[in-house]
Amino acid sequence: MIDKIKEHITEVEKFNADTKEAIETFRIKYLGKKGLLNEFFAEFKNVPNDQKKAFGQAINTLKLAANEKVNLLKETLDSQTEEVGKYGDLTRPGEAMALGSRHPISIVKNQIIEIFSRIGFNVSEGPEIEDDWHNFTALNLPEYHPARDMQDTFFIQTDPDILLRTHTSSVQVRYMENNKPPIRTISPGRVYRNEAISARSHCFFHQVEGLYIDKDVSFADLKQTLQIFTTELFGKSKIRLRPSYFPFTEPSAEVDVYWGLKTESDYKITKGTGWLEIGGCGMVDPNVLTNCGIDPEIYSGFAFGVGIDRIAMLLHQITDIRLLSENDVRFLDQFKSTL
Repeated sequence: MIDKIKEHITEVEKFNADTKEAIETFRIKYLGKKGLLNEFFAEFKNVPNDQKKAFGQAINTLKLAANEKVNLLKETLDSQTEEVGKYGDLTRPGEAMALGSRHPISIVKNQIIEIFSRIGFNVSEGPEIEDDWHNFTALNLPEYHPARDMQDTFFIQTDPDILLRTHTSSVQVRYMENNKPPIRTISPGRVYRNEAISARSHCFFHQVEGLYIDKDVSFADLKQTLQIFTTELFGKSKIRLRPSYFPFTEPSAEVDVYWGLKTESDYKITKGTGWLEIGGCGMVDPNVLTNCGIDPEIYSGFAFGVGIDRIAMLLHQITDIRLLSENDVRFLDQFKSTL
């Protein structure tokens, strides 16, 4: 019987396993309630007295060997599982972290903000869901005014007085209502108009509108501000102002910058004239000042607006405005160098 126990000790010492199931089967075989150790202990009473000591020592040696083997195999398996499952191959070279990139809209917006901040303009923001007063009426566009048709508006169906803002001029109204002159602020943000989506237009886009209110503000101040802006952003100092109409400014003008005719692309985007329209501007209408609680007899001011999407397309040679909102990583990765 002792020789049989010694054979099992040798078997235990040689045993190896690489799965939890195999280790558990081994444990049950020797250490379970119906395992071999319990069978050997039950045989103890039948062993002659002169052999009991050697028999007991052999059983204890087998029990100790079985316990140590089970514990060792479990520790080894757990260590291997943690190393491979949690950390992977520790000898594999590390992977560089992929850097993100700023969106071209954000790049251009930040450039514009930085330019105007240098000449004293702060940044103001407002809600994209607006009411009729701030988006239209306060801006000299009362109900049924024909100029409202210039902007195809998204109205909230349950409340015709609530809409998606069609311009960031609504932010300027809110700013004038809550701040006293002198006022010098720009309002960047997303706006919405019910237009067909194509390579050149979208139902939402981005604007930056500027406002300057103070005593004795003139059209010459407006032109000089726009001159600084175009020179800083485009590197082109030649601009022109063409008479136009906007309900909230009088007089009003379109702003053109001389882009030049050096390349075929220049001919295409300027339609062969060399001049490129970038936005609108004008002197704030006295009615708008009155609606916002500012005395037009004391104060005057100018306002202007430019499209961020249009400028981004010009600066980065983007041919389709839809690329700016499709989240195509292949497109966005091109702007990593402009972080």
